[in-house]
Amino acid sequence: MTLSLGSTAPDFEAETTQGRIDFHDWIGDSWAVLFSHPKDFTPVCTTELGYMASIEPEFERRNVKVIGLSVDPIDKDDIEETQGSRPTYPIIADADFNVSKLYEMLPASTSGDPATRTPADNQTVRNVFVIGPDKKVKLILVYPMTTGRNFDEVLRVIDSLQLTAKHRVATPANWKQGGDVIIAGSVSDDEAKQLFPGYRSPKPYIRITPQPK
Repeated sequence: MTLSLGSTAPDFEAETTQGRIDFHDWIGDSWAVLFSHPKDFTPVCTTELGYMASIEPEFERRNVKVIGLSVDPIDKDDIEETQGSRPTYPIIADADFNVSKLYEMLPASTSGDPATRTPADNQTVRNVFVIGPDKKVKLILVYPMTTGRNFDEVLRVIDSLQLTAKHRVATPANWKQGGDVIIAGSVSDDEAKQLFPGYRSPKPYIRITPQPK
C-alpha cells in the first residue's frame, strides 16, 4: 500500500499520554492532525511540540483534533520547561513502531528496542497528516530534521480544505481566510452566474469571487 492523498487513513489502537485509543473512533466526526517526531529530547521537535501546545485552541476552533507521535515514551515536563507550554493533546508512544510503519514513515522491517535507535535512524518520522471526518488523508507534509514545521501553514491549509469541502471553489497561492477564491473548474459558467453572481474573469479559465460565507 502507498499512502497518498485520498487514501483511507490507517486505523490503529495505541497507547497515548491520555490512555489507549482507537484512532478512527477518536477522530469521530472531527478533522484530525497527526504529526510525528523521531525521538524525545531532539531540539527542533521539542520546539514543535511546544508551539503546537500554544496554538491548540486554534485547531479546536476549527473542529480539529491534534495528536502527536514519538518513537519513544514522552516526557511532557521537559517540553513545558523549555517551551513554556505543556501539551494537552495526546501523544502516541510508538515504541513498537506500529503506527510509524502503518503510515509508511519507517520500513515494514523495522524492529528492536527504540531506546537504541538514534534520531538519524528515525529521521523519516517527520510527517504531518491532516485527516478529514471521512477518515481520508487530505494533506501530507514531510519535513527534514533540520527544519521546524510551520503549524500556522497547517492551519491555513485546513481553512482551505474546510472551505473547499463545503463550497465549489479552490484557493489561490498564498490565500488566507477572507481572501478571494477561484471558482472550481467543475462549475459551468451558467452555474457560476447563479452561485457566484458578480464574479470576475480576467481570463476564461480564471473565475474569481469573494470567499463564500
